[in-house]
Amino acid sequence: MEKNKFINPNPYYSKTDKQKLNVPDEEWKKILSPSLYAVAREAATESPFSGKYNDFDSLGMYFCAVCGNALFRSDSKFFSSCGWPSFFREEKGSVLYKRDLSHGRERTEVLCGRCQSHLGHVFHDGPPPTGVRFCMNSVSLDFEPSADLE
Repeated sequence: MEKNKFINPNPYYSKTDKQKLNVPDEEWKKILSPSLYAVAREAATESPFSGKYNDFDSLGMYFCAVCGNALFRSDSKFFSSCGWPSFFREEKGSVLYKRDLSHGRERTEVLCGRCQSHLGHVFHDGPPPTGVRFCMNSVSLDFEPSADLE
């Protein structure tokens, strides 16, 4: 995984702007690193147990690595042993859902609600209180530590 997620400055990245983005993939390809572009814009999947947030356990907020949209609080993260960071609750209104029939099975794809980038999938085998497991690609996430989430 590349250290830098952007190959050019990203004018769309903001942790405060909530305006929906409609940026063509050709533009994203000029901005995002190859690994982030493959996952976020082409719905690729990083290898299990390879992502930096899989075994990561710090207090803070997870954001979309493409646009900066707030996605998950660290207090909703849990260890699922699936090989990808897992969460049982998203930030309200932060994600979109799309039916995914790839790989010969039906799943629910999770997209960023601001830039429509692929984040991962959601399954109905998670812990209480929601019973769902958001299985996310680390490359699609940014993390900002915060002591306020204690």
